[in-house]
Amino acid sequence: MEDNELWLTIREAAELTGVSPQTVYSWIRRGHLTVEGLDHRGQKLLRHIAVAKAEKATRTKAKRVLVPAA
Repeated sequence: MEDNELWLTIREAAELTGVSPQTVYSWIRRGHLTVEGLDHRGQKLLRHIAVAKAEKATRTKAKRVLVPAA
């Protein structure tokens, strides 16, 4: 791991992107994200840039449209 990169835990990635940790795990399962290492507590670490790319790709792919409730 390079020292000048920003690394995020699953929880931090979820908070940054506004999704649940389960969604971040889903991105990993689907191959949108790769766990790059572990921190000193054994928590999975993700590259900040990879999280941003996964979030953008999945939101663009979903093309969610908000429809007002009737």
